[in-house]
Amino acid sequence: MTRIDDLPIRDELRGKSPYGAPQLDVPVRLNTNENPYPLPEALVERITERVAHAARGLNRYPDRDALELRTALAEYLTRTTGHRTETAGVWAANGSNEILQQLLQAFGGPGRLALGFEPSYSMHALIARGTGTDWLAGPRGADFTIDVDAARALIAEQAPDVVFVCSPNNPTGTAVAAETVLALHDAAQRAALDRGRRGALVVIDEAYGEFSHRPSLLPLIDGRPNLVLSRTMSKAFGAAGLRLGYLAADPAVVDAVQLVRLPYHLSSVTQATALAALEHTDTLLGYVEQLKSERDRIVAELRAIGCEVTDSDANFVQFGRFDPDAPDSTLPLTANAVWQALLEHGVLVRDNGVPGRLRVTAGTPAENDAFLDAVRAVMKENKR
Repeated sequence: MTRIDDLPIRDELRGKSPYGAPQLDVPVRLNTNENPYPLPEALVERITERVAHAARGLNRYPDRDALELRTALAEYLTRTTGHRTETAGVWAANGSNEILQQLLQAFGGPGRLALGFEPSYSMHALIARGTGTDWLAGPRGADFTIDVDAARALIAEQAPDVVFVCSPNNPTGTAVAAETVLALHDAAQRAALDRGRRGALVVIDEAYGEFSHRPSLLPLIDGRPNLVLSRTMSKAFGAAGLRLGYLAADPAVVDAVQLVRLPYHLSSVTQATALAALEHTDTLLGYVEQLKSERDRIVAELRAIGCEVTDSDANFVQFGRFDPDAPDSTLPLTANAVWQALLEHGVLVRDNGVPGRLRVTAGTPAENDAFLDAVRAVMKENKR
């Protein structure tokens, strides 16, 4: 049987694994940061109407520039963030991953360097590798925040072409202060200009922005043509199956990504479905408020039973600390062993490889109760 390494693939892809999380048939699945609430019936009916209308024209290509959808997304950002956003500064694609890929195709590539601060969203590094962009992992502090002075020093030394700032950060849930983003942005521009380049692109990955205790970082893009904000409809809109992501930036950035986007990349059906979802924003954001409350409850209850928990601004919570050799460990088990023990209680969470930590998605109240009960049971079973 032919193995992948027998094929003439690029050297930097050899030995790598694709992105993915286990999808197991268990009663409670809280490992992929999905919104647990099904779309309301009124929205399903509206999607059916819009898709039926789009279906009558499927013999024609879709609107290549998705102008109606981009206008609706701009209106959504303006209304929910208070920051006026124009259609020309919004771009949409098949999930925020395609947005990130298009940005790296346009601003990264062979001979260019992208920088992120790990642990963070692992697709940043994977997409960089897939576009031939070199990847540099910058460190985070013990509390998973970005050390601004250390980050600025690294940027000055390496002069990356693209910098990723994930806020709220996946998998830790940590939000990044506006002052930190501006410090990194300014450092990246100085480092690039010192080397005779036109600047560096700084990407704020705000996939979980609607769940944050803090306001959106969207206003920071004003007057900063090299600063981009990326978002998705997968989380807050409960539309992971839709695959719709978007960015907000200076219109020149939108012009740039159109140089690399595939022709007619957003289908008529995708555009119709996303437009229907945007018509029901208020209902869907009501679910977000419920999930934020549940997220905060998970944090409080995990701490009450003795877990170490990272402050979260997302729809998930990182918890631990699990180390069989540490006397102050929550449990004398590895994170993977705790993951397996929870699975045996019918609850699937995520082991992201962060030492001593696991991540759980905020689900429905019943799902969260089941998770917390499972944690209590595992702690009782494995008490020192």
